[in-house]
Amino acid sequence: MNRKILIMGLPGAGKTTLARVLAPMLNAELFNADEVRATTSRDLGFSLEDRIEHARRMGCLCDRVVEDGGIAIADFICPTPETRRAFGDAFVVFVDRIQAGRFEDTNRLFVPPTQYELRVGPEGAPDYWAQVVSARLARLSLKPFE
Repeated sequence: MNRKILIMGLPGAGKTTLARVLAPMLNAELFNADEVRATTSRDLGFSLEDRIEHARRMGCLCDRVVEDGGIAIADFICPTPETRRAFGDAFVVFVDRIQAGRFEDTNRLFVPPTQYELRVGPEGAPDYWAQVVSARLARLSLKPFE
C-alpha cells in the first residue's frame, strides 16, 4: 500500500495547514514545496518544464522516506497532469476549497485532477480533514500509527 501522500490544490487552498495538522498524526515526514524550492530546487523557475522537474524531485524525496519504511507527505500545487505523473504514484488529497489562487499564472496552468483518493471541499476545519485522511489511510491498511 502507498505510504506516499500528495496534498495538492491551488495556492491558498489550505494544503499547508492540512499537511501540518496531518503529519504529526501519522508520524510522517513533511515536504513543503516552497521549502524544497528554496533548497533542493532553488535552481528552478516556474516554467512547465521546471515545475515538472520540481515535482520529480518532490516525488524522489518522498520515495526515499517510504523506502526507509516511513510515511511521506508532499504539500504542493502539482498543477498539471504532467507534474502529477512526474511526482509518481501517491495517495492524493485534492484540496478544492477555492476557485482561484493568488498567482494568475498558476490559475491559468492549474488543471483540477480527475483522479484522487479524497477531495477536501470548502466545509470542515483542517483538524476534521486530517482525521478523515487518517481514517481513510487506516482503512487502506497503511497502519500509520504503528
